[in-house]
Amino acid sequence: MTIIETRDLSKYYIFGSGLRVDALREVNLKIEEGEFVSFMGPSGSGKSTLLNIVGCLDKPSSGTVFIKGTEVDYRNSSSIVSLHRQTIGFVFQAFNLISTMSAMENVCYPMHFNRTSSSLQKQRATELLDLVGLGDRLNHLPSELSGGEQQRVAIARALANSPRLILADEPTGNLDSDTGKKIADLMRKINREQGVSFVITTHDPEMARTADRVVKLKDGKIAPEAF
Repeated sequence: MTIIETRDLSKYYIFGSGLRVDALREVNLKIEEGEFVSFMGPSGSGKSTLLNIVGCLDKPSSGTVFIKGTEVDYRNSSSIVSLHRQTIGFVFQAFNLISTMSAMENVCYPMHFNRTSSSLQKQRATELLDLVGLGDRLNHLPSELSGGEQQRVAIARALANSPRLILADEPTGNLDSDTGKKIADLMRKINREQGVSFVITTHDPEMARTADRVVKLKDGKIAPEAF
C-alpha cells in the first residue's frame, strides 16, 4: 500500500516586499508502506517544507497529498488532529521534550489525548523506553539525559500511539557522529522489525545510507541522482 502520495505539490511564500519564493514546485512522489526514505538536499531545497506538508504541519499552496489513500483536507482541523493522534508520529532535531516531565511522562503524554488509561500509558511507555534502550532511565528528566538519550525518548514518544508513519526532521542534526549512527541504526531496526514507515530529512550521509531510498531535492523539485 502507498502510505504517502503527492500530486503536483507546490508551496510558495509571499514576503512583505511582494517577493514570491517557491519552496516546492509540482512535486510528485510515492512512498510505500514499510519504506525507509530519506529526503536530502542543500539548505533551501524544500526538503523540510515537503516533510512539514506531508505531516500536516503546513499546508500546500496547490496540489494534493494522500495519506494511506485518503486525500488530506487541510481545512478540516479535526481530520488533521486525527492524523496526528493515530497515523503520524514526529521526531525533531531539537528533541522537543517537556523539560519538567520524566522520560516516562514524556512518552505517556501523546497517549493522554487518545484517552488511553493511565495504567496502559505506563505499560506502553515502559515497553517503548525499553525498546530504545532506556529501560533504566524511566524517571529521569531530559536535563539528566544525554543528547542521544533524549532523542531515544523522542523516538519512543513518536511511537506511543502506534503510528504507521514516523516523520523525522534532521533527527541526528544535534548529535555527534557516533551517537547519530546509533540513532540511525535504532530507527532502521524499528522500521524493519515493526514495519513502521520512516521519512527523514537529513544532511548526514550516514543517516541517508540507512534508507531504502534517497529522494534528492534541489530548488523545490525532485532532482536527478547527482546535483
